[in-house]
Amino acid sequence: MSLGVRGSGYLPVGADARYQGRASLGDTVSMPAPLTPKLTVDVVIELLDRPGRPVVLVERRFPPPGWALPGGFVDVGETVEAAAIREAREETGLEVTLGALLGVYSDPARDPRGHTVSVVFAATAHGEPVAADDARAVAAVDPLAPPPLAFDHARILADYAARLRR
Repeated sequence: MSLGVRGSGYLPVGADARYQGRASLGDTVSMPAPLTPKLTVDVVIELLDRPGRPVVLVERRFPPPGWALPGGFVDVGETVEAAAIREAREETGLEVTLGALLGVYSDPARDPRGHTVSVVFAATAHGEPVAADDARAVAAVDPLAPPPLAFDHARILADYAARLRR
């Protein structure tokens, strides 16, 4: 790959479309920072104090509309575990205990707003979920019979049922 001068540093020719910003490596070398997907978390919250141990869904207040698992974007400087606990609390009012890492979902088409990668946790909670933050409503549902879901959350619930609710 040939190098060309771009601005104040060296960038590979043709790199402009693939890279955003610059990342420093030491005092004398710098390289372009890659343009990457947004990092999100989702949480399958099982209510232990309810018959049948339903899971919590939120009705989204903002586009794209529909029912979804509680979740959202990871803040800079935040671990994915802390983000999952925070998003669950913000959207449902529940204090969750994280369990297993269910999976990482990265299909570029999973979110109509753009490419996101979601780290998905199984969690448990007790109590009454209450819609808050960007959740319009909450529901406790049988994970084997959810309503139509946004994003790839039907696949996530199917994976949850197959792996963790045996």
